[in-house]
Amino acid sequence: MNLQNSQEYYGQVLKRTDDLRTDACTMADIPPPHVVEALANVHPEVKARYYGCGLVAPTGIEGARILDLGSGSGQDAYVLAQLVGPTGEVVGVDVTPEQLEVAREHLEWHRERFGYDSSNVSFIEGNIEELEDLGFEPGSFDIIISNCVINLASDKARIFHAAHKLLKLGGEMFFSDVYGDRRIPEALQQDPVLHGECLSGALYWGDFMMFAKEAGFTDPRTVIHRALSINDSAIAAKLDGFRFLSATCRLFKLKGLEPECEDYGQAVIYRGGVQGEERVFNLDNKHQIERGRVFPVCGNTWKMLADTRFAQHFDFVGNFDHHYGIFEGCGGSLPFDSHEESEAVSCC
Repeated sequence: MNLQNSQEYYGQVLKRTDDLRTDACTMADIPPPHVVEALANVHPEVKARYYGCGLVAPTGIEGARILDLGSGSGQDAYVLAQLVGPTGEVVGVDVTPEQLEVAREHLEWHRERFGYDSSNVSFIEGNIEELEDLGFEPGSFDIIISNCVINLASDKARIFHAAHKLLKLGGEMFFSDVYGDRRIPEALQQDPVLHGECLSGALYWGDFMMFAKEAGFTDPRTVIHRALSINDSAIAAKLDGFRFLSATCRLFKLKGLEPECEDYGQAVIYRGGVQGEERVFNLDNKHQIERGRVFPVCGNTWKMLADTRFAQHFDFVGNFDHHYGIFEGCGGSLPFDSHEESEAVSCC
């Protein structure tokens, strides 16, 4: 039901962003200036059919090969195509023919707009629950993104497993999606409007953590989150008692990450150089690292910086020779447990 409903809802029912009945599949965050500049170079028809739920613009991606799961009309793909530059590549996968038609129609328009000799964007029709059938080589992507699409899938665990296999060592899955504070009953999951509005398919936060870790992403990090409002009275009545939020998370494929954030007496110093984060590097909502200052970190955070594309921007103090127990100040309560819903979880 989910696949058919997604194709019908996003291909036929919705014609523009304004057709959405809730704010679950809209972007509330204000993008940084370099992303705003890139958005200005995206075709109006592509932007008019945007249904994302967060800001999916990872930093430090020059020259990267990126896979966009559920690329829709192509807005995120065309933004990232500018940020990776002409030596990078963005591959979009989507299951809705009408959305793919819009995305592909403007390939040449964007190539000319970006001033590239050849397009660095391509779009493939396919189901993100069947990534293993699309011919991608394991370990062939630096980054995998997704924007408010995994909630539409039936087998979410399968997606995380496939993404882990497709990432290079040191790569990451950087994505936004919708989460619930409890599991959604089957009857509500089958409601086509609730599903299409990205609500009834929302992952229970605890299940997300389990799926991610079972796939090999040992230490999920939350970058930002916001509570969702349901202004449509009919939808709100059906979902009375449930709470939802959208969250942007990052999952690193790294060797040696530990289940707990362990303290080895280490620290990092950000030297700057990441576009959009020249003064403060934002690893996650617990790690905003100011340039030039010594910043204590746990062993997992050390690896997320030392064994990834970010290493060139940091100096590293210490090693793994001495262990001092659990790193204090790295973890936190689940987003739904917080009295201030702007306070999200970091190390999990």
